[in-house]
Amino acid sequence: MTPAIDPNNPLTSYLPLAIALLLAGVLALLIVNLAALAGPKRPSSIKSAPFEAGSASSGTARQRFAVKFYVVALLFIVFDVEAVFLYPWAVNFRELGWFGYAEMAVFAATVVVGLIYIWKKGALEWEH
Repeated sequence: MTPAIDPNNPLTSYLPLAIALLLAGVLALLIVNLAALAGPKRPSSIKSAPFEAGSASSGTARQRFAVKFYVVALLFIVFDVEAVFLYPWAVNFRELGWFGYAEMAVFAATVVVGLIYIWKKGALEWEH
């Protein structure tokens, strides 16, 4: 006799998600282990050498980067995340009506003002 799934249990709706996550984990472990078992096993100095875009590496990996590099990276992430908010709004555009349009106009105006501010501050300039 198999136990029946209780439909009144609030965790019942999460069962498909748990099964999908379990299968994804098992598949990931399986792929990594199969690659380790079936992969090539003849290391050489040429294969172990670092490769970067076809040219020999130069310098040290411990060199310091300018702060501008990190500022540009953070700005990219901020504007990328802000662009992600546009997709659900566009999908629900008709249901949101004018209120949703006004909310997105305020959001877009804030983003544009931020972009103008960082542009005027010179945060997007690579060389000074």
